[in-house]
Amino acid sequence: MTFVLFLLYIAIGSGVGYGVNTYAGLSLPLSIASGAIVSVILAQIHVLTASSRSSRQLDERMDQVERRTRDTAERVDVIDARTDAVEATVKHELTERRDALVTEMKQLEGLIDRLSRSFESKLAEPSIVSSVAPQEDAILRDVKDALRDGRVDLHLQPIVSLPQRRVSFYEGFTRLRRPDGSLILPAEFLDAGRRANLMGIIDNFTLFRCVQIVRRLAERDRRVGVFCNISASSLEDTAFFPMFLQFMTENRDLSGAVIFEIRADRFETRSRTMRDNMDRLTALGFRFSIDHATDLSLDLPRLQAAGVRFVKMNGATLIDQLRDPHGARPVSSINRRVDGEEVSAVFSRYGITMVAEKIEDEASVVEILEYDIPYGQGHIFGAPRPIKASLMEETAPPLALMERLSSFG
Repeated sequence: MTFVLFLLYIAIGSGVGYGVNTYAGLSLPLSIASGAIVSVILAQIHVLTASSRSSRQLDERMDQVERRTRDTAERVDVIDARTDAVEATVKHELTERRDALVTEMKQLEGLIDRLSRSFESKLAEPSIVSSVAPQEDAILRDVKDALRDGRVDLHLQPIVSLPQRRVSFYEGFTRLRRPDGSLILPAEFLDAGRRANLMGIIDNFTLFRCVQIVRRLAERDRRVGVFCNISASSLEDTAFFPMFLQFMTENRDLSGAVIFEIRADRFETRSRTMRDNMDRLTALGFRFSIDHATDLSLDLPRLQAAGVRFVKMNGATLIDQLRDPHGARPVSSINRRVDGEEVSAVFSRYGITMVAEKIEDEASVVEILEYDIPYGQGHIFGAPRPIKASLMEETAPPLALMERLSSFG
């Protein structure tokens, strides 16, 4: 473009030289000189104009760079200030948590000491010994030995949110070990524990570890809850439950993370004592879950009033009932029959979350997702696994309790 303009300036200068020669009568050299002078003047004007424009653009760009530099400096100052504030907050919270944990451990030691004395005196009662003695067998001896030696493990199985499959909860399973490391099957030790009236002790071991595991997760700022199975006999035990309630009162800060789980059939046939004791735990802020539900014909207002916030049901059974247009449906305030796709939303209206358990394959996951079930549990998401050995030692009951349990049987 610049080259074309210079050609234009030369043309204008030539025209001026020609006009001067023709009309002014100047000689040819003077005419050529006049045209050259005009061309040079036009070119100089062009150069000066272009230089001025470039200078203005450069100044504008420099201004922009300065403004951006100032903005960046201000943002860095803000970020530094926020970082300092966050650092101070984190240090403060860590200090508070550390102090709270120390206080909590002292409280736990005192409560465990009281619990262990009660358990020892309870197991020493003649009525219990006489009722157990005729049924004494190898399994019962294994159970007592495991309790005495502290071979009570906690296995955790993840419960994931769907469809993200992010771990939102764990369910804690109690496992008893023989001296050789082999596991006593739950069906065996639960039956023996009920016969020997040992379920309170087994629940205590599980509860202690669940509480400690939740505290460890809280230290890592992991908002993950733990489902802790508790037997109906423990909720009806007039000797065990008052101490259990005191223990949970001192740990009520974990009410959002510890969920007590009982079987659906025991919930339906619960006694007045069990109902009252569940209400006491609910008043502390703790929630309940019922598992092994056989069908969807659950009374949702009744569950809500009892503090039940989760319902677990076998995934295959749940899918069959949701798919069946004439299948079971929950009792609610809705006056029409709800479709299978609406069932999960109806549960949510009463603050109850559905969990499909025993999911074993991807096909079942796909079917569960079609009905908007929010949580899943099963081997496809992860099998129950024992907590790490180091964590097992950290969450073991105090030595004082272990020594008192050595007198069992």
